Amino acid sequence: MLAIFSSAICVCPLQTSSPSAEKKLVWRSVTFAIVKFNDEAPKSWNIYHTEKKGLLLVQLWKRYLLVDTKEQEAYEIDPQTVKPRGKDVEWSPADKSDQPLETTEWKTRGIGSMQLVRFRLGKDGHVLELQVPLLINGKPAY
Repeated sequence: MLAIFSSAICVCPLQTSSPSAEKKLVWRSVTFAIVKFNDEAPKSWNIYHTEKKGLLLVQLWKRYLLVDTKEQEAYEIDPQTVKPRGKDVEWSPADKSDQPLETTEWKTRGIGSMQLVRFRLGKDGHVLELQVPLLINGKPAY
């Protein structure tokens, strides 16, 4: 009976998972960051980073935005695709929408030991300001 199983070919459907499930990245919390929403600190927020410089995952209340500081773009993220993992989160960039949000008035500059990223959501929308720590050499830490 053992010989039958070893020589038999099993035709089983392959278990496939979505591409986004395969490429989930761990996003680590940014320490010493500051977030302002319309010049006030939100009650609930966090900023996460990954190894790729210039990409930040920003949590505002129960919403998430992917902020690409190099391309000066922001994308709304489905909060159900972001999975908490202790103080960090798991999320795949493949889950971002195809179209960035309309953003205006982008400003990125160094202010001492911090990098300021400030932009407006829409033409007359809310203003989001992120202050992210810089390295000693003045380059972004995240």
